[in-house]
Amino acid sequence: MVELDLINNLNRSNKFLFLDGYGINVRVDDGKLIIRNGDDSKQTFFPKRFPFNNVIVYGTRGSISFEAIRWLLKHNAQISFINWNGKLLTTILPQEAKQTKLKFGQYESYKSSERIKIAKKFIEAKIERTKEVLTWLKERYPKVNDGIEKFTLFHAKTIEEIMNIEGRVADLYWKEVSKVFNKKFKFNGRLFGKTNRPMGAVDPINALFNYGYALLEAECRKAINSVGLDTHVGFLHEVTIGKEPLVYDLQEPFRWLIDVAVINTLEKKVFDKKDFVRTENYNVKLRPNGAKKLVKEVEAQFNKTTDYLGRKYSWSYIILLKTRELAQYLLNKRMDINFSTPSIKLTRIDNHEVREKILKFPYSKAKKLGINKSTLWYLKQNAMSDKPFKIYKKVQEKLLRL
Repeated sequence: MVELDLINNLNRSNKFLFLDGYGINVRVDDGKLIIRNGDDSKQTFFPKRFPFNNVIVYGTRGSISFEAIRWLLKHNAQISFINWNGKLLTTILPQEAKQTKLKFGQYESYKSSERIKIAKKFIEAKIERTKEVLTWLKERYPKVNDGIEKFTLFHAKTIEEIMNIEGRVADLYWKEVSKVFNKKFKFNGRLFGKTNRPMGAVDPINALFNYGYALLEAECRKAINSVGLDTHVGFLHEVTIGKEPLVYDLQEPFRWLIDVAVINTLEKKVFDKKDFVRTENYNVKLRPNGAKKLVKEVEAQFNKTTDYLGRKYSWSYIILLKTRELAQYLLNKRMDINFSTPSIKLTRIDNHEVREKILKFPYSKAKKLGINKSTLWYLKQNAMSDKPFKIYKKVQEKLLRL
């Protein structure tokens, strides 16, 4: 019953409750959850009417009562604590599904040749979706090169070989993605510092990616917890004390969700200088107001739907479904595992071709096609800007006929 409740809860829209600032207080009074945020705003939630399934705590000063934690867990809401540098500190999750046989199956597969097969599946999906993101970017930015077809895992026989190929794809990917960002952000990729790892962002864009990946990590932990797998034993990432390699494995096919969310926010110019601050250690920190803007975009990305198995599911629920399919495969209840399905469909109306047609379109022809001159003027202004924009379907059809 507990597992069924968790599954049903995860099938809802994914909604984040963001808590930040000084003096956060979460408590229960007469059965109601009372939340006072750092900005002194107050929210009251009645039992069985809590609309959120993930509480994001970004503040460092405040309190949450034991009764409030119990209240949230009974409402199948997880609590995620994210540090200033975008690192997920910990999550408090609803009760884990008890699956002893599943865990034994997971351990046996880890010790067998199945480990290589499953690890490949994670990275094959990541490479495929990496190419889709680059193709999507190329529609708007012709200078982006989406040619990564030459990379294949067919001959990879060890984890090291798989990781080497993944690393080469990642290097190419971030080199191309960096072409679309404003030079003022000084984004030079995801690897920096003495450790050559993306910890402690040195620029605003890396601060956004770090925070976004922490949200994805929390989502993956939730899915693994609900299915009953062991987060400490992965297939791609090595077992390490204090780490959760299966969580990192599951993130790989879904990192594109965060990449697209961050790129969308930057294209829409939702951030300004005051959303970031540089610490005394020269790292860039996302201020609470900036984090709130990113959480809103990531939430929207998680809740976008796609067709799978004859139904429409949100991408956050797809993460759960794929985790369940992995569990079924480890229990020999499924013949194969494929993280590449469903395929992602990234489209944009404001691509480079459409922008060029709008800018070259003469006002003298607008009336003949039934396009108002003021509408065409508005479209030309948008086409000259860097921001994304929308075009009414009828107007778009008329423009594309030329």
